[in-house]
Amino acid sequence: MEFFEESIEEAFMILFEGASEGIVVVNAAQMIVATNQSARDIFGYDKKELEGKPLDTLIPMRFHKKHEGHFDKFMNHSDKREMGMGRDLYGQCKDGRQVPVEAGLNPFVLHNKHYVMALVTDITVRKNAEKELRQWANIFNESLNEIFIFDATSLRFINANVGAQENIGYTLDELTSMTPVDIKPEFTETQFREYIAPLLKGDEKKLIFKTKHERKDGSHYPVEIHLQPSNADDTNTLVAIILDITERVNYTDKLERTVIERTHQLEEALQTEKELNELKTKFLSLVSHEFKTPLSGILTSATLAGKYTKEDQQEKRVKHLTTIQNKVKYLNTIIDDFLSIERLETGKTNYSYTTFPLSKVLNEVIYDANMHLKDGQHIKYPTDADEYIINFDEKIMELVLSNLLYNAIKYSSEGTIVDIQLTKQSSGLEIKIIDQGIGIPEHEQKFIFNRYFRAENALLNAGTGIGLNIVKTHLENLGASISFISELDKGSTFTVLIPIS
Repeated sequence: MEFFEESIEEAFMILFEGASEGIVVVNAAQMIVATNQSARDIFGYDKKELEGKPLDTLIPMRFHKKHEGHFDKFMNHSDKREMGMGRDLYGQCKDGRQVPVEAGLNPFVLHNKHYVMALVTDITVRKNAEKELRQWANIFNESLNEIFIFDATSLRFINANVGAQENIGYTLDELTSMTPVDIKPEFTETQFREYIAPLLKGDEKKLIFKTKHERKDGSHYPVEIHLQPSNADDTNTLVAIILDITERVNYTDKLERTVIERTHQLEEALQTEKELNELKTKFLSLVSHEFKTPLSGILTSATLAGKYTKEDQQEKRVKHLTTIQNKVKYLNTIIDDFLSIERLETGKTNYSYTTFPLSKVLNEVIYDANMHLKDGQHIKYPTDADEYIINFDEKIMELVLSNLLYNAIKYSSEGTIVDIQLTKQSSGLEIKIIDQGIGIPEHEQKFIFNRYFRAENALLNAGTGIGLNIVKTHLENLGASISFISELDKGSTFTVLIPIS
């Protein structure tokens, strides 16, 4: 009988140590009394390092406080159950790592003492798979392209991403009772089945073709379809990635139609790097040009001024000295703009709110701007400017108005009017700078506040393309805003909205 009991005990220990699940046995005082090899492999300990240690050794610090209450509650109402139902559980390894685990709790009594046996499983692989699955699901749903999945036999839709549902106008519930033929007015079911037959037979790996889709509201739009088979979960399905090529058809009918495919994150990163390199090149070219031109003027004027030494030549000498001053002032403005960008990007810009009459800043800006007016140009001053007292950063207000007013003068021809209008709105004070200049091409208007951008019809005028970017950034930092409307060859209106009491 004694030999039989020893055999049972030996067999139990073999099973205990050989179990694929990690086993951790703790007593009522939450002290570890036994572990098997699988548990020690999970947590990275040797046998002697765990036995006699508190259970908190295997629990991350952030869960210690909650775990004590859960354990006491479990001991008072002990029954076999899964640990941490509805919550993510983590184990603390010896090397500091925290691994996701599942744990089943099994209470038992031995020699009148209460114990809990936890069956622990490392679910790192499963968690990683779940995370990857969620990432792919997000990519599927967030794709700007339409993606449809349908059964290869019945042709009924199985799934469609958000982009597809929004563009086609049907909900997913509605689509699951439909087939591709229902949204392709140019295909009958027979024609469609014949078309996809090479995919189903394995003769083709992918089909690319153009057709029209019909939305729920009856409207049509041209599409380019990338269709390929998928055998996920042993289900014979087809995946269609749809490119809405409306703009391509409308604006590039005479050009070769190219296939536009959405790239993955790596390709997007490479594209971003390419754009940054182009921006750097453009910046260096811009700086070189904008500095070289005034420097050349300064050198020429300085050389000529040095030749006018006679008293009756002083007028010409003063003229060239004035040119030098203006060129230096222009260079100083460019440098100030670049320094402003650096301060904005590094967060070193400090704003100072003061209360001041708007007319004070307007008068100073208009006084300086008058020196830049062309023949016949004049500035229409608002008659009610003295009525507005604002609480704002005075230097930024001056920078904004100067930039907008100088642009209006620079891009308008002789004999034109630059109109300044003030209007009190419920949301604040609206300041409009209205010119009769060259305007901004419609297709370039969305880039007008981008750094270093200059419209194609403004390239012959001096400028760095950073003024409006600086203005917009400062205004938004101060809770204000800027917008504009423009028509080519008719002029532009820039509107600044300043919050006021």
